[in-house]
Amino acid sequence: MTVPRNWRKSSYSGDGDGDNCVEVAPTPTHTAVRDSKAPARATLTFPTPAFTSFLEALKAHPRH
Repeated sequence: MTVPRNWRKSSYSGDGDGDNCVEVAPTPTHTAVRDSKAPARATLTFPTPAFTSFLEALKAHPRH
């Protein structure tokens, strides 16, 4: 798998507690997820179609 270098945080991170968030980095075939407070620690990696389905499910059932 390609090592991701394009990590990004959610726009909801904001100031203050913005570090209490996850970061994602897409590669051509997978999406990596890591804890923004501990970026050097382990990451979770998902096949892109599975991660896309996960995001679509979250968007379909928003929690306010």
